[in-house]
Amino acid sequence: MRSPRDSTLIGPQANRRRLLVAAAIGLAILLVAGFALAQWATDRASAQADLEARQNARAHASLLESELQKFRLLPRVLTEFPDVRAALADKSDAASRRLDRELEQLAARTDATVIYVLDAGGRTIAASNWRAPTSFVGENYRFRPYFQGAMQRGEAELFALGTVSGRPGLYLARRVTVDGRLLGVIVLKVEFDKLEARWADSAATTLVTDAAGIVVMSSDPRWRFRSFVPLSPEAQRRLRATRSYGEARLAPLPVERAGGDLRIGDNLFRQADERVSLPGSTLRLLQPAGPARASAGATARVVFLILLILVGAAIVTLLRLVERQTMRQAAHEALEREVAARTRDLSTANDELRHASERQAETDRRYRAAREELAQASRLGSIGQITAGVAHEINQPVAAIRTFAENARAYLDREQAGKARGNLDHIVELTARVGAITGELRNFARRAPAPLGPVPLQSAIDGALLLIGDRLRAQGVALDVSVEESAIAVHADRVRLEQVLINLLQNAAEAVRGIEGGRVTLRAHGNGPVLIDICDNGPGVPADILPQLFTPFVTGRPDGLGLGLAIASDIMNGFGGTLTLIPSPLGGAGFRLTLRRA
Repeated sequence: MRSPRDSTLIGPQANRRRLLVAAAIGLAILLVAGFALAQWATDRASAQADLEARQNARAHASLLESELQKFRLLPRVLTEFPDVRAALADKSDAASRRLDRELEQLAARTDATVIYVLDAGGRTIAASNWRAPTSFVGENYRFRPYFQGAMQRGEAELFALGTVSGRPGLYLARRVTVDGRLLGVIVLKVEFDKLEARWADSAATTLVTDAAGIVVMSSDPRWRFRSFVPLSPEAQRRLRATRSYGEARLAPLPVERAGGDLRIGDNLFRQADERVSLPGSTLRLLQPAGPARASAGATARVVFLILLILVGAAIVTLLRLVERQTMRQAAHEALEREVAARTRDLSTANDELRHASERQAETDRRYRAAREELAQASRLGSIGQITAGVAHEINQPVAAIRTFAENARAYLDREQAGKARGNLDHIVELTARVGAITGELRNFARRAPAPLGPVPLQSAIDGALLLIGDRLRAQGVALDVSVEESAIAVHADRVRLEQVLINLLQNAAEAVRGIEGGRVTLRAHGNGPVLIDICDNGPGVPADILPQLFTPFVTGRPDGLGLGLAIASDIMNGFGGTLTLIPSPLGGAGFRLTLRRA
């Protein structure tokens, strides 16, 4: 038969074994969780860096395309310029010198580096830099690939070093033909120093490689005219023979790939590529992986710390339970010996249990507070992802600001202060609009109230067309605008109403991109509420996204953010109106704005 002394010895030993087992289990949980959190932090950092790289690559590619579209139209226009044709046809020195001055003024107004005209033999007869010591006048460029390509195919583009200036740039060449006669070639050179400087403001490294893998543009000048992929000696000799890269060594960059990471020197990057309209070229954005990994690692450490606190709390709780069991056992044995001592021991045990319960309640309260802080951090992270799409909404106002600024500079050069002041007023207005748009994105996240009042509908439509009209015309989209009552006013905010109109017109333009005979209509009508219908003849809205069409991050375009329609719908609800999908009379997609009369 087991004695009370044997029971007293066995109890503490069993309790110690339980504590050791619990500590071993807790340590195992922490080890497994540590490995899992380390893997999660690596995957999370890679995904976050990839997302930032894709977004920045699209934004930087858009900046480059904006620059290219601005300059590509100029050579085509100049081929029809009478003085260009006269200088090539007459071959007189007077005509060429007159053309020099005209090209000089045109280059200053358009921010082109140089514009020059070559005759059919490749000799420069007129150039915008005719005053400079490095003037192209009299130089023969028939060996240049852009001259040969333009003479053979009608137009050519080449990114190369200048043979005279030694500076890199894009050469846009177009053949001048009159009545079947090949008179010569008009050439425009564009340098991208300002664009590369804007890219350099980003933490990422942006570069553009040509078809051979040579870096022709870069936010880091040290990488320019180096190869992104190794080149064979034969390929290097063939490229140098074109003289497009001058005396550049075309040395390969020290690129190493490890899984999805890209290592150059001591730096680790995540890469995102975007195709650009330069022949055979690719925009490559290298996003530093370090910040994303540091952020994910910090989150993993916080989660591990919380888990450590929970495991520690569980072990402490078990220890308390063991202590309670030991105290109850001692109290039971004491009761058998003396009633008074048993009562005293029970009172002491009750006091200790009360204090332990209070400590346990405090531990639970701290745990709930930590969990609420984590939930708040998660909400702030979601808001940060939504605000990352602001570039999707302000592309057009920024492009318009650039155009007005360039025009104002040209007017100031001609001492036309009145016209320059008018352009600056437009810039101030557009800057206010950009601020309002970014404010609207904040409202999307927290629904901040904004003042509303009467807005002339015709004025709002005109303001929207000011920002989006040039893009529609450049894309060749036919836009029909019909307003039944031009003097009508609606209850809204002008800037946000223009934002909705621009968003819907831009979506319609994207829908008809590449469609021959693309057409968009805007019709304002209605005797009660004012109805504005924006329709196109594109492919329409995919059926699989119809139920969630106005939900954030739902889009039918592979490169879309899915914010535009959600923000537009939220703005219309703030006006007391609606944004709905309607059948398009043109066969594509149609959207209707319903607004109250003011």
